[in-house]
Amino acid sequence: MKNKKILITGALGHIGSRFIHEMQADEWERVILLDDFSAQRYCSLFNLPAGVPFQFIEDDVCTAELERYFDGIDVVIHLAAITNAAGSFEIQGKVEHVNFDGTLRVAQACARTGSKLIFLSTTSVYGTQEAIVDENCAADELEPQSPYAASKLRAEQYLQVLGQEDGLRFYIGRFGTIFGTSLGMRFHTAINKFCWEASMGQPLTVWRTALHQKRPYLDLGDAVRALNFVLKMDRFDNEIYNVLTLNATVNDIVKMIQSYMPEVQVEYVESRIMNQLSYTVSNEKFRALGFSFQGDLAQGIHDIIHALENANVGMRNKSGREKQAGEAQSFHVLTPPIGR
Repeated sequence: MKNKKILITGALGHIGSRFIHEMQADEWERVILLDDFSAQRYCSLFNLPAGVPFQFIEDDVCTAELERYFDGIDVVIHLAAITNAAGSFEIQGKVEHVNFDGTLRVAQACARTGSKLIFLSTTSVYGTQEAIVDENCAADELEPQSPYAASKLRAEQYLQVLGQEDGLRFYIGRFGTIFGTSLGMRFHTAINKFCWEASMGQPLTVWRTALHQKRPYLDLGDAVRALNFVLKMDRFDNEIYNVLTLNATVNDIVKMIQSYMPEVQVEYVESRIMNQLSYTVSNEKFRALGFSFQGDLAQGIHDIIHALENANVGMRNKSGREKQAGEAQSFHVLTPPIGR
């Protein structure tokens, strides 16, 4: 691997915590983990791989002296962001400050120090009536449906200018909605949130217009493999790549969860992101580089539910006592064999 010295912003979050826990000792000369602890994910630092030369720095990309940290660094993976799309309407100013202004500062520091940049954007920048959309879509198919997605698209556009004017080398990955487990995981995105609700004995809260809308999802294992692939290939070509494991409807996800927990119900709710859009995002451009997606929706859901299976045993036992003798418990977690 050419890029031996790396700095990761937002290193303790959902993606970052999985990435750093899968690092190999013989691949790195220096690994700086930069996080402001705003989400207090202290546990992401527990039991890090032995032999990897980690250095943790508590600081904020919006205020830190970034050039001092980036000096001598080969690659910066910029993960620090506010990622809750539905919640971003109430904090638009903060989202813009962290996601756009923070990225601007990171990119400028990279340009000045010669560090290459991996920037994680989102497939939520798309807003199209077309059946299939790719990175070469028309400008009118880029219609972010939330302040979160709008901030990511603006950041993309700024990086492209900085690449042309200041020689910044970067990779932009438009990641699908993440699903899967990590020490720093959160539960505000669709699949993780549904698994949490099911495990807690709650109905799945589905946006009223969303049940049959198709959207892109990314297995967390695939996300980590994609980052390592870019690093190994030194793929800093100033291009944008869609990175997603599969496209699925909310109904597909609900049915998969119900295959494990048959009595889970659905409750339809209102959301400011509700629309009539349904589209498939193509990942062919990234696959053409030689990357193979290995994630599996069924396995990902199984892993999340399995991780939570002992979190609400009392509720399941109560449910079992309320049934007639011999009847199955309402929230028994089924574990049929699933191949990856």
